[in-house]
Amino acid sequence: MTRACRIVAEVMNDLADAVKPGVTTRELERIAEDGIQRRGGRPAFKGYRGYPCCICTSINDEVVHGIPSGRRLDSGDEISIDIGVQCEGFFGDAAYTFPVGDLDEASARLLKVTEESLYRGIAQAVEGNRVFDISHAIQRHVESNGFSVVRTFVGHGIGRELHEEPQIPNFGMPGRGPRLKEGMTLAIEPMVNAGGYEVRVLEDGWTAITMDGKRSAHFEHTVLVTREGPRILTKS
Repeated sequence: MTRACRIVAEVMNDLADAVKPGVTTRELERIAEDGIQRRGGRPAFKGYRGYPCCICTSINDEVVHGIPSGRRLDSGDEISIDIGVQCEGFFGDAAYTFPVGDLDEASARLLKVTEESLYRGIAQAVEGNRVFDISHAIQRHVESNGFSVVRTFVGHGIGRELHEEPQIPNFGMPGRGPRLKEGMTLAIEPMVNAGGYEVRVLEDGWTAITMDGKRSAHFEHTVLVTREGPRILTKS
């Protein structure tokens, strides 16, 4: 898993360098596919339940699962890129929301709070805690800053499969859910909306957008639970 997650982190760095006004999401897809294959991995998303691409590229009011296309990024956009990699039978998964050019103050704050909430959740990924301790830490930080947590999509266990138990909601009461144990590997991924938490899926069957048209952000890491505390496997 460490190797799969290292590939995820390195490819995300490649994409960070490529995100700029004028680039298309299809070009980002090509960079990701080439980067994964050169490093000895296999794109985990491509073909998964029929998904057609290696990465998800979700722009502005798109929450998750946006499909790469000929769409060009403009200055002031934000783009969430989600990457999954399989390597030697194990999976890694991460997401990051990048500013494109100059971002307005409200959108920059949305990205900042969402990323902060991810690390608040990760801090609770400690042996002896429960899953909803992660969930509550994320929700409390997001809502105290005036944003909302998406309910429709959740984090998940990860290992020999891309999606495993337990599910990890980004909301809920602490002290509930399965007990965390050393060796568990979790994909923690807050999805946060500037407006309401409601979303809908477009006719392509994948792209989820905010119901009210306001912006959304998404950050994710694959995390290992250890006795010494959480270890972020996808951190570059």
